[in-house]
Amino acid sequence: MRKIMFLVWLVVFIPEMVSAQEKVDTPVWNVGDKWIFTQGNIEVVGADQNSYTVKFSEDTCIIENMRFEKMVFEKSTLNRIYTLKGDKRIKYTGARKRILNFPLHPGKQWQDTCLQKILTGSRAGITTLDLAETFKIWGWEDVQVQAGKYRVIKLEYKQKNITSGSLSYGSEGWIRYWYSPDVKYFVKCQYEKDLFQGVKDWELTSFTLKK
Repeated sequence: MRKIMFLVWLVVFIPEMVSAQEKVDTPVWNVGDKWIFTQGNIEVVGADQNSYTVKFSEDTCIIENMRFEKMVFEKSTLNRIYTLKGDKRIKYTGARKRILNFPLHPGKQWQDTCLQKILTGSRAGITTLDLAETFKIWGWEDVQVQAGKYRVIKLEYKQKNITSGSLSYGSEGWIRYWYSPDVKYFVKCQYEKDLFQGVKDWELTSFTLKK
């Protein structure tokens, strides 16, 4: 009887214990936290009860395909919720607003949609695309970047053009990210080159975390 009860305990509780160990909760950022990459940098420049304000360097803005420098992140999930124009908050509707959608754990999947302005070429600033987005957490890996070696969780983002009448309707591509709980941000990113032409992969070179 004791053996049966022990086996039941293993079946019920071990998966929960493993899941809890793999779960990544929302990190706490502080003003002054800064991450420097091979392509630009970002820095936490403000915080209140519910959100963080993050400043993106010009290089990072190009990578993120955006025209603004500051973005507001929701504290509980690190979803991107507003851009800043002066002190005015504007609801963010662009790509990857839920790229960090905490808590994270292997197997988690979610979906979203967005509006993305084209920033390069003859249609720059004129054409807006409707995009379907999917996100999936693959699992844990060890990666080496310029800033060091880290235990990371791998996330794959897929983007598909669903703009009615668009010449590129149905085109899709992926971006892969590696997130480190120790660093509190991504340490590495790779782009599928067919869709994201001209965009360079990047990795973390150094970072500062304030207490």
